[in-house]
Amino acid sequence: MDLLFQIVRIVSCVAFLIYGLACVSGRSMVAEFERFGLERFRVMTGALEVLGALGLLASYAFPVLVVVVAGGLALLMLLGLLTRIRIGERLTALLPAFVLMIANGYLVAAYLLGLA
Repeated sequence: MDLLFQIVRIVSCVAFLIYGLACVSGRSMVAEFERFGLERFRVMTGALEVLGALGLLASYAFPVLVVVVAGGLALLMLLGLLTRIRIGERLTALLPAFVLMIANGYLVAAYLLGLA
């Protein structure tokens, strides 16, 4: 189970680093946040995603950080999922946020249950 935990943590870290940097600096994300009606939150969302990725990296040195960081990222993805549902997105557009929410929820649960 520890291997699965490590794989999920690494994949989540990479995904949030990529999405976060794209959110802060990418043109396509500007259009996405305008479509959501949340353009004023784009940079903050990207910064939270990058900080989350860095927090997952820091959790290798301070394992308890997994609970706070992965919990925060799961919450961020829940909000993203609800936003996409609110504007009537297709199911395929919901999947990345849903998968990342579940993955980070798994990290929290596995750590708290001693499976990590």
